[in-house]
Amino acid sequence: MTVQIRFVSIALAATLILSSATGAEPVKARDFLFTYSATIDVPSGQIARIWIPVPPSNEDQTVALVAQDLPGPSKLSKESKYGNLVLYIEAKSDASGRVPLSLTYRVQRKELRGDLERKTGAENGQIEMFLKPDARVPIGGKPLALIADQKLPNDSIQLARLFFDIVNNHMRYSKDGTGWGNGDAEWACDSKYGNCSDFHSLFISLARSHKLPAKFEIGFPLPEKRGNGEIAGYHCWAKFKPEGRGWIPVDISEANKNPKLKDYYFGNLTEDRIAFSVGRDLILTPKQDGPPLNFFVYPYVEVNGQPLSAGKLQKRFDFRDVEEN
Repeated sequence: MTVQIRFVSIALAATLILSSATGAEPVKARDFLFTYSATIDVPSGQIARIWIPVPPSNEDQTVALVAQDLPGPSKLSKESKYGNLVLYIEAKSDASGRVPLSLTYRVQRKELRGDLERKTGAENGQIEMFLKPDARVPIGGKPLALIADQKLPNDSIQLARLFFDIVNNHMRYSKDGTGWGNGDAEWACDSKYGNCSDFHSLFISLARSHKLPAKFEIGFPLPEKRGNGEIAGYHCWAKFKPEGRGWIPVDISEANKNPKLKDYYFGNLTEDRIAFSVGRDLILTPKQDGPPLNFFVYPYVEVNGQPLSAGKLQKRFDFRDVEEN
C-alpha cells in the first residue's frame, strides 16, 4: 500500500540581504524544488530495508519537505556520529516486483563566502573526529609524498591553500576507466585523476595529517542556468577549520574543471547545489547489517541482510527553480 502525504511549505524569505565578507556585493541565493526518486527491484514477497539520506536545514541551506510518495510507514532519525538525517522504510515490492519512492523538497541555498578573518568562540567536541582517519582517507602514507619537498607555512589558512593547490595541480578531473569515485586518497595519489570524491579525499588526508580539521560533504549539483531538468549524479566538496575560525569551504574538482574560478573555489561555494550528508564510514539508524557506508547520498537497501546490488536500484534526481513573483 502506498502512503502519500503532502505538506505546505513554510513561506520562505523572498530575498537574502546578506553581504559578503568584503561587502562588495550581496551573497547570491537560489530557491528551487528538488525531487529525489528511486525504483528498487525486490523479489516478490521479500522485504526491503531502505535508508534514504534527508537534506538538513542549517546555516548553508533551508529545506522543507513539500511532497512524498513512499511505499509504507517511515521513521526519521539521526545517525549518531555526524548527526545526518536518515529516513528508514521497510516495504514489500508491488505486483511488478518493484518498490518506488519519491520525495520533493523546497530548498533555499545560499552562496558560501568564506570569511578568512572572522574568529569564532570555543571549539565544540565534534572537531576531534575530523582529525581522525577514515577507511579510505589515511593520516600519513602515500599522500605525504606530495609534500615531501615542500616548506609548509605555519599559518593554517596558508597551509590549506598549499594543499588545495597541490591537489589541484597533481590531479585531473576525469571519469576514465575504473577506480575513480570511491574517495580513496591513496588511489588518487597514484592515479592522478578522479572525480570530486577523489580530489577532496586527498585534500582531507593532507589536512588531517597536519592537525587541520577537515570534513567531507556530499549532495547534488545544479546547473548554473536557471530552469529545470534531471541531475546526473552526486557532487561533493570539503571544509576545513583553522583554529579559532569557522569552517571554510573548498571545491577543488570544480576549480580543476574551471581554472578561471580556481581562487574563488578556495573559501567559497556557489549556491548551485544541495547538501545531503557529512562524513565517511557511516553506520545508519537503525544499524544496517552490511559494512559502514563509504558515503551516503543514494538510497541504501538491504534484502535478507545483504546489500542490494547497484543494478537493482534505479535513481532519478530532478530540480526546478522557483520563479520570483
